[in-house]
Amino acid sequence: MTKLLRSNDMVLLSWVEVYLRDAGIESVLLDQNISVLEGSIGAFNRRLMVLDDDEARARALLQEADIEIYAP
Repeated sequence: MTKLLRSNDMVLLSWVEVYLRDAGIESVLLDQNISVLEGSIGAFNRRLMVLDDDEARARALLQEADIEIYAP
């Protein structure tokens, strides 16, 4: 799996998940339960991951939508 996006903006992450799913790309959101430890202050970024085989297409879709993506 490849990290595609890091953010603590839950609206953005949710939108990107749906946008990718509509394009046939499944994603996984990691670190979403860290809020229990941080007290829900949004200090830690969540990571949106995609399969390695879907990375190029997912990056192209997000660039087209003008969403800033993680650059390894």
